Amino acid sequence: MSENTPKSFQHAVVTGASTGIGEATVRKLRADGWTVVAVARRADRLAKLAEETGALAFAADVTKDDDVEALVRFVAEHGGLDTLINVAGGARGADRIVDAKDDDWDWMLQVNVMGTLKMTRAFLPALRAHGHGTVLNLTSTAALAAYEGGAGYNAAKFAQRAVTNALRLEEAENNIRVIEVVPGLVQTEEFALNRFSGDQAAAAKVYEGVENPLTAGDVAEVVGYAVGLPHHINLDEVVVRPVAQAANHKLIRKG
Repeated sequence: MSENTPKSFQHAVVTGASTGIGEATVRKLRADGWTVVAVARRADRLAKLAEETGALAFAADVTKDDDVEALVRFVAEHGGLDTLINVAGGARGADRIVDAKDDDWDWMLQVNVMGTLKMTRAFLPALRAHGHGTVLNLTSTAALAAYEGGAGYNAAKFAQRAVTNALRLEEAENNIRVIEVVPGLVQTEEFALNRFSGDQAAAAKVYEGVENPLTAGDVAEVVGYAVGLPHHINLDEVVVRPVAQAANHKLIRKG
């Protein structure tokens, strides 16, 4: 850290912490010595994660105002925060627009966009008061290029990316750095399974033949690096893909 960075710059709130990249990020930050409040809806999984890592667990739905307000109070009572990491999100469905389902789109917009908004808005006063705050939003390469069957997820991630870019402009004068980590193909426990409503065969096809897709731990390493840098260094945007994915439209499958 630079000499101008407070030594307390190791207090993070991580959403989406019950699985995948969120869980891996909690584990990474705790291994690096951070104080972490792990946030997700599933209290049982959070309790196990807290027991294994020493993180503080708080069960909350980031799309619910009452839950977010309660979380803000909890964090204030447990030492405050310097860093907010918005990981909660996901995709539902792979329908083309002609077959788009309102419920899928509503869910994606709520959790990816409104959840990020509600969390960020709620914690900005504390981050400003700290003087060296960080917000890191996990988006997706779906925010960079649209694809067939992805319009709902594209729309949500494009919007989350827009929120991130506007936030960076608005909060620079408050010395808040805003980081966007943009993963490509990541093989996690639940992402594809949730997208295809629990269809194991459809979920498996997403990764079929792909040599070494990214793991949640890989992305967590990038997140940990980005937020662990001296505060005056801002990684505005980090796109991370497996070598087999040269671009959204070019994915090498073998066999």
